[in-house]
Amino acid sequence: MPEYLAPGVFVEEVSYRSKSIEGVGTSVAGIVGPTRTGPLRGRPELLTSFADFVRIYGDANDLVIGGNAVLNHTAIAAKAFFDNGGTKLFAARVVSGVNSTNSESVGSSASFATRTDTNTDVTFNSRFPGASGNLTLELIWRDSENLLKSEMTSAPEDGEVVFLEATGLTSAVRTTGISGQVPPARFPMDIRALVRREGDHFVIVNNRCEISAADETAMTGTEFRPSDGDPGDEGILMVAGLVNGAGVTVNYTRVHAKNPTSGALADGTFATLKFTAETDLSNFTGATHWGTLTTLRGTLNAGGSEFTVDGSGLNAGIAAPIVIPLPALAANASSAAGIMAQRNFDIDVRSGGANGEVIYSYGNISSSPEADNSLPNVMQSEPAKRMDALTSPVACVLDDPVTGAEIIAALYEMFDSAALSPPPTSVEGPRYLITLAGGVDGDAPAAIDYGGEVDEVNGNTGLAAFEDIEDISIVLTPAASTDESAHQAIVAEVQKHCRKMRYRVGIVDAREGMALSEIRNFRSNFDDSRLALYYPWVVTADPTGARTSISVPPSGFIAGVYANTDVTRGVHKPPANEPVIGALRFAQDINRFQQELLNPDGINCLRSFPGRGHRVWGGRTLSSDPEWKYINVRRYFLYLERSIEKSTQWVVFEPNGERLWANVKSTVEDFLYNEWFNGRLLGPTPKHAYFVRCDRSTMTQNDLDNGRLVCEIGVAALKPAEFVIFRIGQKTADA
Repeated sequence: MPEYLAPGVFVEEVSYRSKSIEGVGTSVAGIVGPTRTGPLRGRPELLTSFADFVRIYGDANDLVIGGNAVLNHTAIAAKAFFDNGGTKLFAARVVSGVNSTNSESVGSSASFATRTDTNTDVTFNSRFPGASGNLTLELIWRDSENLLKSEMTSAPEDGEVVFLEATGLTSAVRTTGISGQVPPARFPMDIRALVRREGDHFVIVNNRCEISAADETAMTGTEFRPSDGDPGDEGILMVAGLVNGAGVTVNYTRVHAKNPTSGALADGTFATLKFTAETDLSNFTGATHWGTLTTLRGTLNAGGSEFTVDGSGLNAGIAAPIVIPLPALAANASSAAGIMAQRNFDIDVRSGGANGEVIYSYGNISSSPEADNSLPNVMQSEPAKRMDALTSPVACVLDDPVTGAEIIAALYEMFDSAALSPPPTSVEGPRYLITLAGGVDGDAPAAIDYGGEVDEVNGNTGLAAFEDIEDISIVLTPAASTDESAHQAIVAEVQKHCRKMRYRVGIVDAREGMALSEIRNFRSNFDDSRLALYYPWVVTADPTGARTSISVPPSGFIAGVYANTDVTRGVHKPPANEPVIGALRFAQDINRFQQELLNPDGINCLRSFPGRGHRVWGGRTLSSDPEWKYINVRRYFLYLERSIEKSTQWVVFEPNGERLWANVKSTVEDFLYNEWFNGRLLGPTPKHAYFVRCDRSTMTQNDLDNGRLVCEIGVAALKPAEFVIFRIGQKTADA
C-alpha cells in the first residue's frame, strides 16, 4: 500500500482483471548460405520481398565457388519462400573463412573488386567481397554545369592546373566547293582538356585533350574534293577524339570527299586534310569516317580565329604540347573563368559489363576533393546511414593530398580506351567506363562457417547472427554442401542452433539425387523433433533465364508453405497437402509404395498428383518420440510456450502468494480458452481441452522458499488426419 504522510485526496489506479497473453508470430524464417554480395557480419535486416533480398544480397545469378560456377541456392530459395506465401525473412551470408573476417568483411576466402590509377589518386572498391563486385562504372558528365561563363571574374593562378572546357572557338577554314556550293569560312570547335596556366597561355597537360565540332549543321549538304597532295587543295574537318602523345583516334562526324575520277561521293578516302595551305592535319587513314591523326599541335591566334599547326610537311616529329592563349577563351584574362577546376558528373553502376543492368546510381558528384558532394563523400567507405551501408555497391577513396585536376586525370586514365573510341560501325559516342576487377566468391563454406561465431565487437556470423532476433521460428540452409559428410555437419549446426534457441525448427534438405536407401541412411543420423526432412528436390524455372529449368533444394518452398499456412490457418494446421508454388515437377517421382517406406522414418515426401498438382505430402519430424511425431504439434507447442513465456514476464519478482497464483492461472486459462474456441485444441468443452494448475498442489514450501512459482498446464493438441479410413460394408435392406 502506498505511503500517505500528509492529508489530501489520493487517486490510485488498480487492475481488477488478469493480464492477457498475446500469441507470438511463427511465420518468420531465417536463411543461411552464400550469396552474390552483402555483409558477412552483424545483425541481419528484415526482408519482406525478394526485391529486398536482391537489394542487399544480390540477384539469383550463379556463384563462382572454388573456381566453379554453381547455382545460387540461397537466392533461389529466398525467391521460393516469398512465392509460396512467406512475408518475413532474415538472411545471413556465409563464405569460406567468414569467422576470420573483421567488421569490414575483410579476411575470408572471398575478395573485393577494386580499380585504381597509377598514382593511386582515386581508388574504387566494391562494398562487399564477391565476384558480383566486378562492376562497371559509367561516368555521365554534367556538361551543362561546366560551360564557359564570361560573367565570372576569377581566373586560375599562374602555374595552376585546372579543367578547361571552352565552347564555340572558331577556326579559319578555306574550302573548294562543288556545284557552286560555298561552305562557310569558319566553323566552331569545342575543346576540353586538363591545362596549366603559363602566363597568357594554357598548356595542355600530357598532350591530352578532346576536340570536337560544335556545329554540324553548317556543313550539311556540302561536298568537298579530296586532296591530291597539292597545297592549294583543302577540305573540311569535323572531329571528336582523344589527343595524346602517341596519336589520336578520330571519329569523323562529317567528312565528305568526291572522287575526282568517277565523281562519286566517297567518305574518308583522302590522305591529307588542311585548315589552310600552311596548317596540316595529316595522315588520316582507315575505314569510312575513321582515321588516325599522328600529330596535332598548334596555337589559336589572339582573336581565336585561327588554329595554327606548327611544323612542316606532314608535321612529322612534332611533340610539343598544344598551347591555347587565354584571349581565345574570353575577352580578357580576368574573365577566363570558363576554365573550371570543378566538374560534376553522375555515376551509373552496371552489373554484367558495359551494357549490363544499372543496379545503382550516384548523382551530382564533384571532382573537387573539398566539395560536400566529392567522390568519397558520395561513395563513402563507411556510410552514416545503415541502408546505404547495406545497398551502396561501391566505395571511393582519394589519396591525401589530391587536387581536382589530379582526380580528373586519374579518372581519364581508368576509362576504358575502347569505349572512348567506338569502332567505325558504332553509332554511339564515347563512353566513360571504369571496370572493377578482382572480386572472387571464395571457396565453399564449411559447417563451421554456417555455425558462425558470436563476436560482440565485429558482429556475429552465420547462424549465430540469428541469436539476437527473437522473431525467427523457421531456419533453413538450402545451399548445404553436396559432400555427404559436410552436408550432415551443416544440418548438425542447424540442429544445435534450434535446440539452443528453443523455439525454432529447422527444415532439412536431402542432397541432390539421393536414392531411397541414401535418404534413409541420412535420416538415421538425427533424432530431433525440431528438424523436418523433405525429399526429393524441386524442378523449377531458372529465375535468371540462363537455363530452361533447374533442380533446387525444397527448403525454400517448404518454408514459404509453413509461413503461409501459419498466417491463413494457424500454426496448429499441418503444413502438408499444400501446393508447392513454382514447382514444374519433382526431381524424382515418389509413388505410394515408396512413401510407405519413407513416411514411418519421418521423411516427408513431395509428390505430384494428376489433377491436383505438386504438393507437400508429409508432415512429420525427425523424432522417434511418438509424442512429437508431427511437425504441427511440435511447432504449436513451441508457439504456446513462447507466447506464455513472453507475456508473463510481469510475474517475475511479484509477491509469491495466492493472489498471484490466481492471477497467473486466470491469465493462462483465458489464453487457452481462446485457443480452444478458435478450434486449435481437441475437446468438446474447455474442460476436456486443457487444464491449468497453480496452487499449493504444484508448489512445495521449498519451492516458495527458493522463489519458485510453478504452474502446470496440460493441453490436448490436434493431431493431423494422416490416414483417412472409410469403412464400407454391405447390409440387408430392412422392410
